[in-house]
Amino acid sequence: MATKQKKGFTFKVNKEEYQKQAQKYEPKPKLLQNCLRAFWVGGSICLFGQILQTIYMSILNLSAEKAASPTAVTIIFIAVLLTGFGVFDKMGQYAGAGTAVPISGFANSMASAAIESRSEGYVLGVASNMFKLAGSVIVFGVTTAFIFGLLRGVLNLFY
Repeated sequence: MATKQKKGFTFKVNKEEYQKQAQKYEPKPKLLQNCLRAFWVGGSICLFGQILQTIYMSILNLSAEKAASPTAVTIIFIAVLLTGFGVFDKMGQYAGAGTAVPISGFANSMASAAIESRSEGYVLGVASNMFKLAGSVIVFGVTTAFIFGLLRGVLNLFY
């Protein structure tokens, strides 16, 4: 129990009472609006990627499999560029999880870490902070790939 004094008055504040009072003033989340925004922004990013892949397939005469790499590189480049100009952050504030489409969201995370830590230098700032984020993703990816590879190898022995 906390005690406060103000001009001769003593107020005793109970933790539960404080939580009840604080909940009265908390803004209520607009769940449906947030879901719709995330859906249409994330869907638009994916639609843009699909259109881009179709363009690469038709102009460069690539198969869908071969057009995937330049499509991914282009989306990463655009996401990093938008992060640098501050546009991606505004999109994230508007759409929330909709901007977390894996490839563009990861590119944004890496670029943000690099931008925030550039004052610390290129090696100890930019590189180390980028790889703090990327390191966990890479380790998880490699470990998961190893486990699934092992499972596939074991299943191939029996089937």
